[in-house]
Amino acid sequence: MASNMLGFIVILAIVSPALVSAKDFIVGDDKGWTTNFDYQAWARGKDFRVGDRLVFQYPVGAHNVFKVDGTGFESCIKPALTEALTSGNDAIVLATPGRKWYICGIGQHCAAAGQKLFITVNSEWMAPSPSPSPSANSANGIIPKFFPTAMMVALIVSIFGLSF
Repeated sequence: MASNMLGFIVILAIVSPALVSAKDFIVGDDKGWTTNFDYQAWARGKDFRVGDRLVFQYPVGAHNVFKVDGTGFESCIKPALTEALTSGNDAIVLATPGRKWYICGIGQHCAAAGQKLFITVNSEWMAPSPSPSPSANSANGIIPKFFPTAMMVALIVSIFGLSF
């Protein structure tokens, strides 16, 4: 019995990364992190989860990235320059659920050119938002990333002859 349970745990450890996979989101897609781009429209409809990464791509020296709070976002208040991300390929792991705000601190890029992003990060284990119908989910290829398929569970159980 103990060896069967150990086998199940080993298989689960191997299969789990495929069940819960983080995504990289290139902020602004092919436009990258730039001025005069509607980042709220870009973020709309995206499902940001704990473990995903935001990647801000821009020419070094042309922009930077600051993580700010809601007030900093609304008023384009940048923190100390030492807190700026400046690599031109800044990856931020979304480590906790909740609201996240980012701005560019170069000149008036935030205030005058709208270079700022607000997102809400959902918990890794939270079910996807309800959709209009189950058939809409299948048609869009949306499969909850945290539920193993019945076929996968049956395969694991049959391989190891597990009983619960």
